[in-house]
Amino acid sequence: MKIGMISFAHMHAYSYAHALKRNPDAELAGITDDDPERGRRMAEELGIPWFERTEELLAASDAVVICSENAKHAEYTIQAANAGKHILCEKPISTNVKDAEAMIEAAERNGVQLMIAFPCRFSTVAKRTKKLVESGKLGKLVAINGTNRGTMPGGWFIDRSMAGGGAVMDHTVHVMDLMRWYMPDAEVTEVYAEVDNRFHPDLDIDDSGLLTFTFDNGVIATLDPSWSRSKSFPVWGDVTLDILGTNGTSKVDLFKQNVLLHSDDTMKTTENFYGDDSDQGLIDHFIDCIMHNKPVSPNGVDGLRAMEVALAAYRSAELQQPVTLRK
Repeated sequence: MKIGMISFAHMHAYSYAHALKRNPDAELAGITDDDPERGRRMAEELGIPWFERTEELLAASDAVVICSENAKHAEYTIQAANAGKHILCEKPISTNVKDAEAMIEAAERNGVQLMIAFPCRFSTVAKRTKKLVESGKLGKLVAINGTNRGTMPGGWFIDRSMAGGGAVMDHTVHVMDLMRWYMPDAEVTEVYAEVDNRFHPDLDIDDSGLLTFTFDNGVIATLDPSWSRSKSFPVWGDVTLDILGTNGTSKVDLFKQNVLLHSDDTMKTTENFYGDDSDQGLIDHFIDCIMHNKPVSPNGVDGLRAMEVALAAYRSAELQQPVTLRK
């Protein structure tokens, strides 16, 4: 399969590109980017063609990976779908429901697959936890407490017009997707959130939040999606879940597999991760599904449902009251 890269605005693009190069069934068809300097630099580094226009890249590709700013996801996805190309789009799916629904509709209308980049699903820890939940050993699920705390990324991530929000938009969707994946028949019905700026007072965007939501199966969940890690923190952040059931509990820490390194060369302490590569799992799944005509997971609807919770959190914080998503 020939797979093109649309934009390197998101830092995950670099990892996805190298994952594509490692997959024996994939060929990097090239790069296009609305920042020509960045795009040409990455094309040269990866040894692949640079395309001035998105149409040229689409003509040379069977599928695309979109890593643009969030606000541009819809434009690129719809363009790729109309060209008959399968799509892997970075999370969140978009910045608003209207664009997300248009992306899903375009993919369905053109008979192409739309996958959303939630690599946490492909962590061995996350997959084992799903099997544990499905086995019934935890009993009936009662509550889930999640975190996705990280360092403030800067750049366009703190531009509301490009990102659609701050930490709550950036981090809610990852853990929300895991919770829905563990409970595939459940949806969030109500969201209450406190959203604020507590760690970077010079920014005019949210960097912290505490979300509480209720699922239609009765499970109550909480989430801390804050940019609360300092620049000197030894790792970028975390993804954790505490799952409580009637018969037991399970604690999930997706990045616990690391070696603590105290380096005299850098005069820093870092946590070097040695676990499996969930980005590679994401890319491999996308390629396998396209090649063998299997449905991708997570798909566009999964992306929409996760984003809806983040948007509801903003509405709840503004109104200072719970927001109902569906009854």
